[in-house]
Amino acid sequence: MKFDFAVPCLFGLEGLLASELEELGAGNIEAENGRVFFTGDENTLARVNINSRFGERLQIHIGSFSAHNFEELFQGVRSLDWAFWLDKKDAFPVKGSSLKSDLFSIPDCQSIIKKAIVEKLRATYRLEWFEETGPLHQVQFFIFNNKVSIFLDTSGLGLHKRGYRLNANVAPLRETVAAGLCCISKLRPYHTLYDPLCGSGTIIIEGAMMAMNIAPGINRNFSAERWRQFPTNIWKTERERAVSLVNKNADFCAFGSDIDKLSIEASRSNAARAGVEESVKFTVADIKDFEQLTECGTVVCNPPYGERMLDIQTADKIYQNLGNIFKNRRGWSYTILSPSETFESSFGRKADRRRKLYNGMIKCQAYMYFKWEE
Repeated sequence: MKFDFAVPCLFGLEGLLASELEELGAGNIEAENGRVFFTGDENTLARVNINSRFGERLQIHIGSFSAHNFEELFQGVRSLDWAFWLDKKDAFPVKGSSLKSDLFSIPDCQSIIKKAIVEKLRATYRLEWFEETGPLHQVQFFIFNNKVSIFLDTSGLGLHKRGYRLNANVAPLRETVAAGLCCISKLRPYHTLYDPLCGSGTIIIEGAMMAMNIAPGINRNFSAERWRQFPTNIWKTERERAVSLVNKNADFCAFGSDIDKLSIEASRSNAARAGVEESVKFTVADIKDFEQLTECGTVVCNPPYGERMLDIQTADKIYQNLGNIFKNRRGWSYTILSPSETFESSFGRKADRRRKLYNGMIKCQAYMYFKWEE
């Protein structure tokens, strides 16, 4: 059976996500700001949940319609086939957002949508009350320019929750952004990855998982695993597929360092849970003592900056130090994530390429340096 899916993502990752979905066998892929739509079957649902590095969650698109008032919203939701998706005991909380629409009150929209679903289920199951003690079916709505789109979330916890990061530093980088940085840095299974400001190790770990083709969701569960619509064997099949594609023999290694001892301890624990500890090494070191231990290297880092941890002047000083340390050198590339509009001035040279990315709600640029002077 074919379904319509949507995968929300952080702004700037849409292209990477669309390419990833194509590799995973998705069809009819269409990317828009912060979201990618596609079609697929039950196996696609399980495969994307288990394998997506860049998506935030996987949603099934239940339906769309126009609504300028609450009556139109109620009737539009009520017209959808809720009995197909929801059993008598299933839990179906409602949440969502609205932009540039006549219906702007989120609590009121939640209440109307919930009421419409209950009314439809009452007509089907002949019940007056639904206990909602069964599997979770999170209903999500998105209203934009008076067009209502209704989704069911199949993931549960966001897909960036890989399960390995129990400990994080003060301002952790989201796993999906870290994976995106490694991807646009052209990280390969035969590369050596460096992060001399590694914090809790997210970039190093995501890079190692990518290089060895370890599926990010292979060790976690998803909401839709408990849904009656999908046979349980699809999850077993897709996990076995993911395991068969792991390449632990990749000629990959990574070095992470940080001045904070507790962050390094957290990095080591996180790497062990992710199953990449044999390919990565973490040490306590100041950025000024950064060493290029190999002939070639891919450096990816997310320095602390004013909006997260430090004042602007201190962040600029770090950028200046990075500019002095990260020299143009054959076989080396550098990708630095920063929200600073004056980063290049502080760093000391123009980036060879820039790419806009969001770290949560913070607008950033990935400044990329990969050219060298003969």
